[in-house]
Amino acid sequence: RAYRWTYGTPMSRALRLQFAGAIYHITVRGNGRQVIFGDDGDRRLLYSSIEKSVELGGVRIYLFCLMDNHFHLVVETPKGNLASFMQSLLTGYTVCYNLRHRRHGHLTQGRYGARLVFGDDYLLKLSRYVHLNPIKVKAWSKGSMEERLAHLRAYRWSSYLGYIGAGERVAWVDYGPMLALVGGKNKAAAYRQFVETGAAGDDPEFLEAMNASARSIGSADYCAWVDEQHASRMAERRHPQDVAFRQPAGKRRSPVEVLQAVAHLAGTSVNALAARRRGYAWKGIAALLLMKHAGLTGRAAASALGLRGGSGVSYQIAQARKALYEDASWSKRIERLERNWA
Repeated sequence: RAYRWTYGTPMSRALRLQFAGAIYHITVRGNGRQVIFGDDGDRRLLYSSIEKSVELGGVRIYLFCLMDNHFHLVVETPKGNLASFMQSLLTGYTVCYNLRHRRHGHLTQGRYGARLVFGDDYLLKLSRYVHLNPIKVKAWSKGSMEERLAHLRAYRWSSYLGYIGAGERVAWVDYGPMLALVGGKNKAAAYRQFVETGAAGDDPEFLEAMNASARSIGSADYCAWVDEQHASRMAERRHPQDVAFRQPAGKRRSPVEVLQAVAHLAGTSVNALAARRRGYAWKGIAALLLMKHAGLTGRAAASALGLRGGSGVSYQIAQARKALYEDASWSKRIERLERNWA
């Protein structure tokens, strides 16, 4: 079949759900909670490793925050390649760190955390959670609000200063999609107000969502769906199959050509295809083919299909992959289309 979930893990480890357009909250911790950034030189080494891995993997970084013994990333994977991206990033950093400090062995904790994020509201609140990390540590928990905000606005090793216009933007961070989620004409000021309002106290509703699932952050229905997919794929571990998402052959297609072809297969019009909402597998298939054959990012595909953003298109893609996996006739129709394009 042409489209399947991809897994980037050995059989001895729990499976990761990976698909084109997925957005993840990544957490990486030091081995045994040890410090992984001894000084600014180490932090620059990680910057370099991220930049190289972003270029090689074609991923999009929306947020980051570096602490002494751990760091956070929020990442979109248009190619569904989280595992290879993270392997490149962590291997590159560990090798350079060990050479610099004349040490050997593991630096980071055996398994990085990776949770799927779905829904613009959850994504925006996650960004606040990540950016507030520097003042959530014990050393700053008893400081005055003025002191804590001053520290936050001076903290150099996160994407926050770039978001609020208080520092130089990092070249490998994509700031636009997150800023598009806040209202007002002055996006930087609106985003600053949104984040710094959260410094006064935790958001109980969001923390509940954060703690509800080890695999995802989103609505109860979405988290349940992710757990269902995970359980289903775990049941297939004794019969592993080729789950690679085939690379496109032939020339790149225009978005209009892709949409027209999918609408024809679905027996509908392009406008009707875009108008349909949840639970319509052809919309997710269109998103997959726009990313694969027209070279669009997840958010660009979402825009072409009348969806709100990259997190919205992730759900549609997941629904499409489920349909393609469960019904061979769907896959055969897509395969014939791709052969005609080859």
